[in-house]
Amino acid sequence: MALAVASPSTSISGRTFSLSTPSSDLKAPPVGSFRVVDRAHGQIQSQAVTFSQRRSSVKPINAQSKRNESIVPLAATIVAPEVVEKVEAEDFTQLAKGLENASPLEIMDKALEKFGNDIAIAFSGAEDVALIEYAHLTGRPYRVFSLDTGRLNPETYQFFDTVEKHYGIRIEYMFPDAVEVQALVRSKGLFSFYEDGHQECCRVRKVRPLRRALKGLRAWITGQRKDQSPGTRSEIPVVQVDPVFEGLDGGIGSLVKWNPVANVEGRDIWDFLRAMNVPVNSLHSKGYISIGCEPCTRSVLPGQHEREGRWWWEDAKAKECGLHKGNIKQEEGNQSNGNGDAHSNGTATETDIFSSQNLVTLSRTGIENLLRLENRHEPWIVVLYAPWCQFCQAMEGSYIELADKLAGSGVKVGKFRADGDQKEFAQNELQLGSFPTILFFPKHSSRPIKYPSEKRDVDSLLAFINALR
Repeated sequence: MALAVASPSTSISGRTFSLSTPSSDLKAPPVGSFRVVDRAHGQIQSQAVTFSQRRSSVKPINAQSKRNESIVPLAATIVAPEVVEKVEAEDFTQLAKGLENASPLEIMDKALEKFGNDIAIAFSGAEDVALIEYAHLTGRPYRVFSLDTGRLNPETYQFFDTVEKHYGIRIEYMFPDAVEVQALVRSKGLFSFYEDGHQECCRVRKVRPLRRALKGLRAWITGQRKDQSPGTRSEIPVVQVDPVFEGLDGGIGSLVKWNPVANVEGRDIWDFLRAMNVPVNSLHSKGYISIGCEPCTRSVLPGQHEREGRWWWEDAKAKECGLHKGNIKQEEGNQSNGNGDAHSNGTATETDIFSSQNLVTLSRTGIENLLRLENRHEPWIVVLYAPWCQFCQAMEGSYIELADKLAGSGVKVGKFRADGDQKEFAQNELQLGSFPTILFFPKHSSRPIKYPSEKRDVDSLLAFINALR
């Protein structure tokens, strides 16, 4: 007997043979089968076999899958359809639980092992360079891509070049569509995001280029950490089916998202970078922690959360650019009304913050009465807050310490929860712009004075109070 196997583009055979069977009796073999030719009897027997073949071709990150539309005449050759690797469905929720206590290096190794050339690291030019170091340490081949928005800091571009030389790699850059950028800038100007929010600009310069990049992959690796943004990233798993973007095969569920450092704290990332002598962006030495585009990034000050250096003119709940918007829960699921009660969805109330015997909790009536008084017996300092706001959480310690220092001094320290049903009132009557907002109510003036600085350490707050009392 002789065995013959062929694909639409290539025929592989042992030796040539002729068929005596009439052409009308020939049928195309089923998918994944071969035909055995019995030379003695001139019979063709079919037997099903399952093929498995790993792709070895290197595709660009935005490559589209190719389709072979050609039909090879059966009279010309006996063909077996192109063999495509069958990827078994996997429960990534269970995999995430199994890797919950794994090290970032172990998670990275598992990701690269599973997806090979169909996975890439998303690199922003910040401390997520740790991902590249972990990939390098696995000894496996890896790919890195980055989004060049056209608005990055010069230091970030220099850092890209340093990273490429340090690891001997080429970063695969993705750029925004020039026509879309031109239309946005011509119609709204270069800095429209300061007036109507950053989402539109990020959609053009970041989200759509990312979408194109991910269409050439089956998985991607991000540097998200739970401690980066407690309001939006507190529950990210180490691996998940991407809830927003699509991968190479198309459709929801076609892309897997790996977050190897999800459970690692920022200080531990920096300890790792120093220990391994990894190059870092020079902006970090200037007070920058979370780094994005130049107009939307600034250094953070004492008492501030790292994400407060991004889009600082907006509410804390808006501080995602859209790349990881699948993390953001519905507002009603996270916020309660001004009385601290849960919304009608039946979820439990969130844990309150700024709890101290030296702090006065003001109700809506209490803050309204304080606002009306023209001659107060004592001055007040009041924080307008939301317990889910990571920036409010970041200043909790310093504000409680402030209350303890001012106890018995003649200055009252209070708090008013200004989210949910109270937000509109706070915006209209209490100068609420974003959380937290700090107000000083002087002893002999009805109008409160808004604390103008981003410095929320105890000494800065005390200096503000002493200057006005």
